[in-house]
Parts: sequence; C-alpha cells; structure tokens
Amino acid sequence: MIIYGINPVLEALRAGRVRELRVGDRGGERLRQLLALAGESGVRVRKVPVEVLDRDVRQGLHQGVVADVGTAIEYSVDELVRGAAAVPLLVVLDGIEDPQNMGAILRTADAAGVDGVIVQSRRSAARGGVVAKASAGAVAHVKIAEVVNIARAIEELKAAGVWTVGLAGEAITSYESIDFRVPTAIVLGAEDVGLRRLVREKCDYLAAIPMQGHVGSLNVSVAAGVTLFEAVRQRRHVAPRKGTPYGS
Repeated sequence: MIIYGINPVLEALRAGRVRELRVGDRGGERLRQLLALAGESGVRVRKVPVEVLDRDVRQGLHQGVVADVGTAIEYSVDELVRGAAAVPLLVVLDGIEDPQNMGAILRTADAAGVDGVIVQSRRSAARGGVVAKASAGAVAHVKIAEVVNIARAIEELKAAGVWTVGLAGEAITSYESIDFRVPTAIVLGAEDVGLRRLVREKCDYLAAIPMQGHVGSLNVSVAAGVTLFEAVRQRRHVAPRKGTPYGS
C-alpha cells in the first residue's frame, strides 16, 4: 500500500510502518526533516522524477514524497476493549465508504484519544493514500479492528460491558443527555442512509445532535467530532461512575 504527503508519511515513519520512500527532485525544509527521520530509521530513500510520483498517486497532492508502507497491526474487538487506557471509548463505522470522511473521522478519533475504531471489511473505504492524507497521518496511529459483521461486533461490545450509542437524526434523545463516562462505543452510519436497520436495533441507545438551522443533518465526520469531544469533555471534568449512558 502507498501513502503520500508530508504529514501522512511522517506519521507512518513515526509508527515504524514505512518500507521505502520515493521523493522528487525538489523539496523544502519539512521534506528535509522527513528525510532525516527516514535516515535515522534506516528506511531506504529513492529519488525519482516528479512525473513518477504523479503517476503513483494518480495526480493526488503528494508534496514530493510517496511511501510504501507495511500492513497495519490487526486487532480484534476484544483486544480494543481490553487494551483501553482507561474507561473504553470506541468508534464503530457502519458503511463509511467515502475516503475523505473515513480519514477525517480517524483524525478526530486520534485527537480525542479513542481506544480504537471498528470497521467492516466490506462497505468501508480502503485505508490507502486518500484516507491517510485526509487523516493527516492519524491512520498510522489509530487501532483498527476490521470485522465481517457490524451488528455482531456490537453484540461483542455489549458482552464486554461496553454501551453502544448510535447517532440517528430522528432519535428523540440529545447526545448531550448521554453519559459518556461509562464504557462507550459511538456508532456512526453512512451519510446517505445512516445506520442500517439491524445495526440500529442492536444499539443500546440512539441519540441525535439537535439542528438549529435549515439543514437537517451534519456531515458524518463532523458528527463524530461533536460527539467524541462531548465524551472527552465529560470525562475530563467529571469522575467516572457506574451505570448506564442514559438514566440510572
């Protein structure tokens, strides 16, 4: 798999996933710093004409650098839960096929310090160059569990003591009413259709982000950011408690 752009490649280098770099003939200070880190890490660097980079990324914005990266570590749902730094906070993506949205969600997940993201092996954007670029390199750091069936993964989360909160525009409960201090997985559906019926039915709770204007919904990556940082806010200022995400 290849990724491109200074930030994505830099983060992949820091994560130890880069096998080889290809760089163009021109580059600024940030590219020189990246190459210095590659040298310290023992990563092979090849200089190639910029036309080769253009071809590799199909005219994407490569900023003079393309990297071949190894396969990411594979995690199970149980490993994400057991590996949580504190009270688990996870994200479940049900059918996010737009790589820009996938990348933006991974970037937000990393910023919010989530313990992992669960995606389906089908109906999910490939985590290649476009996703890496959109995530500003966060794809190299976020733990990802790839599953065959999202509904079954939600059942696994429940069995592990994690409450699942699905975002749905028609829900009567505001996301602000959810107590995110308990072990929680936020479930997000595709922007065009939202959560699929079975996934929706498996969630413990459904919550909505109230809209104040004329547009009826937020982009899924924005909705992820709003909800995740509400969870961060609650966990930062209020001590964790036992119970359910809504009510007693």
